[in-house]
Amino acid sequence: MRKKPRFHSLKKLKVRQDWSRWSLYSISQLRPPNVTTKTYFQQKWTAKSDTRAYHGEQIREKKWKRLFRRNLPAVVPMDHRYLARFDGSEQAAGRGAGADSNDKTRTPPQTPYMQMTYYPIERRLDSAIFRALFASSVRQARQFVVHGLVRVNGKKMPYPGYMLNPGDMFQVEPSSVMFATGAQKSRSSTARKVAKEKAAERAQAREGNPAPAHNPSQKAEPIATREEPTPKELKEHMQSLMVDVEHVLNEDVGAKDKQKFRAFRQTVRKAVSLWSKATPDTVSTLDTQFTFLKDALNARRAAQTSAPAEEEATPMMSPEDQKKLKDAFEKLKLEHENTSAWNKRDASAPYATPWRPRDYMAAFAFIPRYLEVNQNICAAVYLRHPVARPGLSEVPTPFHVETGQLAFNWYLRRR
Repeated sequence: MRKKPRFHSLKKLKVRQDWSRWSLYSISQLRPPNVTTKTYFQQKWTAKSDTRAYHGEQIREKKWKRLFRRNLPAVVPMDHRYLARFDGSEQAAGRGAGADSNDKTRTPPQTPYMQMTYYPIERRLDSAIFRALFASSVRQARQFVVHGLVRVNGKKMPYPGYMLNPGDMFQVEPSSVMFATGAQKSRSSTARKVAKEKAAERAQAREGNPAPAHNPSQKAEPIATREEPTPKELKEHMQSLMVDVEHVLNEDVGAKDKQKFRAFRQTVRKAVSLWSKATPDTVSTLDTQFTFLKDALNARRAAQTSAPAEEEATPMMSPEDQKKLKDAFEKLKLEHENTSAWNKRDASAPYATPWRPRDYMAAFAFIPRYLEVNQNICAAVYLRHPVARPGLSEVPTPFHVETGQLAFNWYLRRR
């Protein structure tokens, strides 16, 4: 059985429709087709292979051949002022009789018709979702459609191969768009533990024996009071301690306190990785450290709340100025909460929080002309079919013009 090559291979570079460093490197290594040492058949086959790896690689070859069209749409823009003033007869007036002008007119750029080879694929719903920057790859866009997260004209559309018509509006679930375009979240041991606990709770709920919910405010039972705890129990206790630290970090904590709790979290994480060698004394030491940090944090918060009362004893400005300053701070605080409420730290989110764009997204952030996108509601309108214009092909492609010509000639032949 022949071994299937890797999706991203450095030996055989193939540009893919996704936001990754491999695609960026493959695009940087693209060169015009080799026309000196390869036959015409080899040139066409290579061009077809390279372009198919980017345009619709999720589509079967037989299905794509049914979509292929020999007639490629193109337009030639005309000057409306010229058309309103002349009727075209002036172009033939005085030919050969000295009426020709000696002024050299600028040669218009050629229209790249054959770069439009794969324009039917741009009508597909999954391709349009990727072009609208609602997914990090065309395969992820296909997954969104199959999972029922996309609506077309207000109705759920589960078919990724749905061919859009001019005027169709498609919308993707905003949470899915944030997950697709946001930075990836590294799955820690705590996240795996929480997922495992949720799965156990669901399994027990199906059996009619619900599991007790974890209460962050309730302190874990000191491990030192138990009699000969097993290594598994020590591991579970350290994992619950890790969850408590995460809950503290999710609160409004100062920068210095966050550094201390993050350093403590790193210590607990190392202890969890060595759970088979853990002892009750180690876990007891971790409990003591966490209690000390929590008590110091509560004492600092109490001191901060009592500080304004001490400052009021010796005011440095008039009551009117104090009221104005207080109102100004309250207004700024309210505006800040309204603008940044969605971008707070959230441990339950599947993407990294606070939200930031996905790596390598900026290099591929391009919206074609035939789409009108509204990022606020994660919706877009398919305005029209892509066309070729002088010097421009509206089908986004990273390949050379000659590569598109060879690929078109490959599919143009009769089989």
